[in-house]
Amino acid sequence: MSWSEGIAGLHARFAHRFGRSEPRERALDYLQGLIAPLEKKNGWTLSEQVGQLRPDGVQRLLNLSDWDEDAVRDDIRDFAMETIGSPDGVLICDDTGFLKKGTKSAGVQRQYSGTAGRTENCQIGTFLAYASAAGRALIDRELYLPASWTDDRDRCRAAGIADEVGFATKNEHFRQMLQRAIDAGVPFAWVTADEAYGQVKHTRCWLEQRRIAHVMATKVNDTVITTRWGEERVDRLIAALPRQRWKRISGGQGAHGERIYDWARVAIRPCWEDGFGHWVLARRSVADPTEIAYYVCYGPAASRLKDLVKVAAARWAVEECFQTAKGECGLDHYQVRLYRAWYRHITLSMAALAYLTAIRATEAVKGAPRKINTTSYHSASRKFAD
Repeated sequence: MSWSEGIAGLHARFAHRFGRSEPRERALDYLQGLIAPLEKKNGWTLSEQVGQLRPDGVQRLLNLSDWDEDAVRDDIRDFAMETIGSPDGVLICDDTGFLKKGTKSAGVQRQYSGTAGRTENCQIGTFLAYASAAGRALIDRELYLPASWTDDRDRCRAAGIADEVGFATKNEHFRQMLQRAIDAGVPFAWVTADEAYGQVKHTRCWLEQRRIAHVMATKVNDTVITTRWGEERVDRLIAALPRQRWKRISGGQGAHGERIYDWARVAIRPCWEDGFGHWVLARRSVADPTEIAYYVCYGPAASRLKDLVKVAAARWAVEECFQTAKGECGLDHYQVRLYRAWYRHITLSMAALAYLTAIRATEAVKGAPRKINTTSYHSASRKFAD
């Protein structure tokens, strides 16, 4: 099967979400452009890819056409689960920044971007990723709207943000996306997220109330209830452990080889209920033992140290999703201002990523290398572009 046939097959799964044939066909062109070997994947370049002199058709697709981007998101999630879904899968939440100029793009303001590592004029998207042994994909997304936006309804209306869309924290986005995954029957065993989400106690409580096993990164001075009913900082609990409690364990392959750290855990909470246990987990750098990261964990009481390590290490999968989606699927190449247009571009970019994930998973099953042969990929892309 050719690349063009493959992406057309994915498009066919959600073609009925479009009210008319023109946007339906334009969406297929858009998908093909997103996986084509273009340096930039914006309205102009994607239009040129299919022989259009101007980006009017692309702009209509994102801004005005009649189609349900949330239903398409659900179709993409279902496709991803058919491809890489597993009962031991891990759901991962993280956000990423999209650098922007001006003040009119929905949600844009000067705010901290982990992508840039500093405060920049940008939009922030919150994402839910899914990872299993077969691969990883982005399955949900929300655009963060700062209070400076939601407190100014005229500004919101100018960017196409409905009056009923109010302020929501990134942690609220996390819970909303996770609930959608649960309602859809997404198979998973654990949830993980970085410190921005893990340090919020009511988010951890929300997960526990639903008996959702999790390994959540947290800040060094976070406090937990000990086995003796006391309250203690996580760093002090870990500092009190004897040297033999630390184990050197690989967190799997990374961009620069195996991610090897020293790991330790300590049980917390005086009462474990319903077969679930509680721990503080620590990850220590081999090169610099003063560099320690902390996690608060909740999961099956029989969970081993290496089980918790595996989940903590799975968080890196979302970074790989962002890297691939931005580098190969145009996730951050858009030039739109309207709120709904952001969701539409991001959703189609997620579809392109899900397709590449499926290709990689298929090649892995056949015994081929997990990484796509970009030479043959780009050759095929040029063929269907021509």
